[in-house]
Amino acid sequence: MACTIDQVTPVTSKKSTEPRHRVNSDEWRQIVDLRNEGESVSAIATTLGISRNTVRRALTFETPPRDHRPRSGSLADSLAPAIGRLLDVNPNMTVAQLHRELQWNGSRNTLARAVERVRAERAALTPQAAAGQSSNIPHFATSFVGRKDDLRSLRAMLGESRLVTIAGPGGIGKTRLAAEAASEYRRAFADGVRFIELASLRSKSLLPQAVLDGLGFGDTDLPEHSVLESLVGSVRDKKLLIVLDNCEHVISACVELISLILRSTVDVKILVTSREVLTVPDEHVYVLEPLSTENNSAAIELFENRASAAIAGFTLNDASRDAVRRVCIQLDGIPLAIELACARLTALSVDDLAARLDDRLALLTVGNRGGPDRHRSLNATVEWSYDLCNLREQALWSRLSIFAEGFDLKMAETVCANATVEAGQVLDVIAGLVSKSVLLRDGSSGTVRFRMLETLRHFGASKLTPDDAAQLRCAHLRWCSTLVESARSKWTGSEQERVSNRLRENRANLRLALQTALSSPTDESIELASDLIATWFLWSSAFSIREHRMWITQFLKLTTLSNARIGQLEATMGVLQTMQGDRAQAARTLESAVRRAELANDDATLAFARQTQGLNTYLGGDFEGGERHLDEALALYDRIPDGTALMWTAHIEMGMLCSSNGETLRAAKHFELVHEQASATGEKWMLSYSVYGLGLVALVKGEFEEAIRLATLSLGLKRAFDDTVGTTLVTDLLSWAEAAAGSNERAAVLLGAASSMWDSFGMQLYGSQHWVERREVYEARARKSLGNSTYTQSRQQGATMSRAQVIAFALKEERDQRADPRSTATSELSPRERDIASYVAQGLSNKEIANLMVLSVRTVEGHVAHVLRKLGITRRQQVVNALTDTAGRF
Repeated sequence: MACTIDQVTPVTSKKSTEPRHRVNSDEWRQIVDLRNEGESVSAIATTLGISRNTVRRALTFETPPRDHRPRSGSLADSLAPAIGRLLDVNPNMTVAQLHRELQWNGSRNTLARAVERVRAERAALTPQAAAGQSSNIPHFATSFVGRKDDLRSLRAMLGESRLVTIAGPGGIGKTRLAAEAASEYRRAFADGVRFIELASLRSKSLLPQAVLDGLGFGDTDLPEHSVLESLVGSVRDKKLLIVLDNCEHVISACVELISLILRSTVDVKILVTSREVLTVPDEHVYVLEPLSTENNSAAIELFENRASAAIAGFTLNDASRDAVRRVCIQLDGIPLAIELACARLTALSVDDLAARLDDRLALLTVGNRGGPDRHRSLNATVEWSYDLCNLREQALWSRLSIFAEGFDLKMAETVCANATVEAGQVLDVIAGLVSKSVLLRDGSSGTVRFRMLETLRHFGASKLTPDDAAQLRCAHLRWCSTLVESARSKWTGSEQERVSNRLRENRANLRLALQTALSSPTDESIELASDLIATWFLWSSAFSIREHRMWITQFLKLTTLSNARIGQLEATMGVLQTMQGDRAQAARTLESAVRRAELANDDATLAFARQTQGLNTYLGGDFEGGERHLDEALALYDRIPDGTALMWTAHIEMGMLCSSNGETLRAAKHFELVHEQASATGEKWMLSYSVYGLGLVALVKGEFEEAIRLATLSLGLKRAFDDTVGTTLVTDLLSWAEAAAGSNERAAVLLGAASSMWDSFGMQLYGSQHWVERREVYEARARKSLGNSTYTQSRQQGATMSRAQVIAFALKEERDQRADPRSTATSELSPRERDIASYVAQGLSNKEIANLMVLSVRTVEGHVAHVLRKLGITRRQQVVNALTDTAGRF
């Protein structure tokens, strides 16, 4: 039976800090790494050729042992003198030859390790060899938190490329990651790792000499050779990893030197850290992202770790966890900023710290006095990046700070261009800011957008004059107004989904624009912003219903709005109140909107207000009054040339009313009209409601399978929009149809999901009693069929689902956890073993795998042995079939 972690955890309350045996620091690291990958103690012992007790003792150490001597106790150790004598005769003798000469009966791996130790000890006798073993990898007193996945990704990238750049803004953790990578990967390089720090270098011309000194390969700087010749000569035949840390301020010189080294060598790899990428053909860029700030994330773990060092006895609890997460979010998950913030806990509570971080650049000024100058305050770190930019880049950095969360190229050209950076120059300047890690590029949505970490954004804003800032706020508001105006004009056509996505991705910019108008009101800003927020469909794409209502409430408090604009805002407010089930308030709001629209001769607003009165009245149970208002609205829409979208909603609402009356033929006509017209224009949002309506008709007619089909189709269409209201309405319909069709467990899950979503924005089913009573019929049917316990359990399952998960469940896209395609054997493989198994299946040799994964050949050999054992096979050629048989795919 395999050992579990619990079985091997020491029972002592305090970990050992000193070794009691001769395990060395390299072996300790291998033991810890293998344990972190999920290996059992027995497997680690087998891989490294040591006893299980040695592994268990090593796992009790908090830090690597200071004893760097080779381990003792191997049966091959007594052969060391004989091995040495044979190597004196033939230094190139292979392990196989030694095996025969010594007539060794033990494991060849054990012998190979003994030979390796003898070779290392003999090499260490010469000064040149001793220099060659030096790595200069910096050591850190603090623990390494939250970057294990980055290390794994970096390993894969180094396996494929000879030049990798870790890029990111200051304080993101590039140096720390590079040092950890160098330490972890060093066994894969026969001639070791050289870590060369360049931050203190001020002259580009001294770069070759600084690198040559950092390499430390003995007396290679000879008078008859230039520095470059000496440098290239020293690495030409080496298998070596060179780490060049902090290259951004000497970037052009680094490009030239790195290109020369790569052209002149075969087995040298280079790892660069820089705020600016090299931009050379050989370069593979690894953009280091901030730490995650979700609950129980790496950022929170780092905060707790550093805070406990600053304040004795500090621990996270339920009271402080939310405040810590707020701090981490405000600091963008930047490790340096989090560490600097923790240093302030000697004088501030976590809540005080979170409250003061609006002025983070001034607050976070005390940090690690032993660290580099650029890391002793957050402002110093950002200033370092700012100084690396040219004048145009500095100017645009400041002006781009007007955007919240993100922007695209056209937005930057429209809002930020000025005399310093003209519109035609914006593209090149943005490219420069991306390469310097000031801007982060995001192409995940199919379009390219850029964003700036909040810390950098605050710094950029601080460089603006008050007049520049005011001018930019106005330009930004005008752009947001144009965005919404464009969305209105294209809302009923084939571009609807695209403009909806544009609204969604610029949600933060719309919020900022509205806040600009409210905090610095002018006639122009109030006119633009109030027109923007009066747009009736923003709740389906830009804002939630609650937020849309909040903004309208804020604008209705203003005393400078025209009568017509107040009427428009009230009409939109009325539909929001109706959807939330606040019918009494909606009735008053809509009556005022009708009066104002009539006074202003605003037929569009009048039709909209009458229509919503009809919906509100119908949901309250007055079908006759609801139909009268809806008929009046439809008659008005016939006279309005641009009222298509709202006319369609009036038909949908009339169809719902007719279906409640049992008038399925009339209901279907209203739904089919919208379906036909929306389909013809390529519109999808109202099309989804028309499909829903036809499903409702099918349910009333007793055609349950057709109702399920149509409800499912409607939910698929709604994926493209942030329409929580519509998704909830259709989910309820689907749950009713599933219950009627006998799929009671699915019905219960969907009922729970719908109920939870209604609660997220208002009352159940718009607060309509007759709609709630209709649901109760199907709910009772499902409960009776399943029994209270199963029904409640299934309903609770649905209540915990997100909107995306609900749609996936409805469309039967959810993953069946009970039908996991991986066999037990395959799932036992660690992540690294799965990677190695994949390479073995491709026919790669151990040496090729070692090169690709930046591992030593010996480590690969051990992993391959584990893969074969866990898959229950004996030969490498069987791996591909084993993976195919057990997983179907790998």
